[in-house]
Amino acid sequence: MDNTEKTYKVLARKYRPSTLEELVGQDVLVQTITNAIKTNRLAHAYIFTGIRGVGKTSTARIFAKSLNCVGADGKATGPQIKPCGVCEHCRAIAEDRDIDVIEMDAASRTGVDDIREIIDGVQYKPSSARYKVYIIDEVHMLSKSAFNALLKTLEEPPEYTKFIFATTEIRKVPATVLSRCQRFDLPRVEMDVLCKHFKHVCELENVKIDDESIQIIAKTADGSVRDGMSFLDQVISNCDGDITAEKVSKILGLASKNVIFELFEDIMTGQIQKAIDLIDVQYKLGVDPVLVLTDLLEMTHYITRVKIAPQSVGLLPLIPEEQDKVRQFAGKFSVAVLARVWQMLLKGFDELKKVPNVLSAVEMILIRLSYIGMMPSPVEILEKIENQNSAEVQKKNS
Repeated sequence: MDNTEKTYKVLARKYRPSTLEELVGQDVLVQTITNAIKTNRLAHAYIFTGIRGVGKTSTARIFAKSLNCVGADGKATGPQIKPCGVCEHCRAIAEDRDIDVIEMDAASRTGVDDIREIIDGVQYKPSSARYKVYIIDEVHMLSKSAFNALLKTLEEPPEYTKFIFATTEIRKVPATVLSRCQRFDLPRVEMDVLCKHFKHVCELENVKIDDESIQIIAKTADGSVRDGMSFLDQVISNCDGDITAEKVSKILGLASKNVIFELFEDIMTGQIQKAIDLIDVQYKLGVDPVLVLTDLLEMTHYITRVKIAPQSVGLLPLIPEEQDKVRQFAGKFSVAVLARVWQMLLKGFDELKKVPNVLSAVEMILIRLSYIGMMPSPVEILEKIENQNSAEVQKKNS
């Protein structure tokens, strides 16, 4: 095995942020922590919440570095906004070997005994660092008794102790714990920010990739930097230097936008046989039928939004040709029809949970949708009846 194989790191780890400035899409959090360090207004407990892969644990580790960094010359006397990355504490934290920075995964250590270890350890001052930092990931997984055991220590910890919690389920964290922490909600990273970041990573990796492929990866990441980096890693490994949007969609199990537009049009114009044939072809290509329904749901939202507010088409994450297609659909279908399609798609997702054969269920959903697309709305039916009655009245009078 050569040295390259031994030292290979997946992109999500290789480009994991090591400073606050490197955090992607979390400008508000970065500014708040920077100001807190600058003005020496540091709380004793913090809780970071958000979806997976937006930087909660990374921020906790960077914050721990900032709290304990002593500078490259070893003479810094307080927390540093920009940890040097070369002092003993910065290197030890980066390598997960600093005895004063204790990281615990609450998903695997949920009991009160695990928390008692922390409580006992809090009594002792840090051995060499400025602060003793406890990072508890997925803190919502702690048991009720574990939370209760932590409360008193969390309310009045020693001045040399800092707690940093991370969770994807903030609603499961007791209010008594939340009230003792400074809370930061890390938002999903916007698509254009993800695209810029992934493009930069590709440049560093000497990988050629077009904008459409980057957009597909960023959209699939759904606001998660780590998910997007994993997808990008997968795409680079599979494409062997020849990355195209078509290949990316196939690797990620997605249907291309053109297929979704074609499928939507077939459904709405009652061409059900064509729609079923299309979904079957996509299934054989490895596309997940559930993701096709998800894309149809998203497309319905885009079209309805443009129907109500035409100027919003420029805000959609679509290329100009796709925006033109959305405009065409918005001019062709009424809000009432689009609303019924939306409702039927939502109902379809509930049905998918109860059936053994997903493809058959998706085909049945598409068949029902095709009839909805052709059905007139109640208003159109009333107008038709009124027109008929008016025509009969005129005929009698004449």
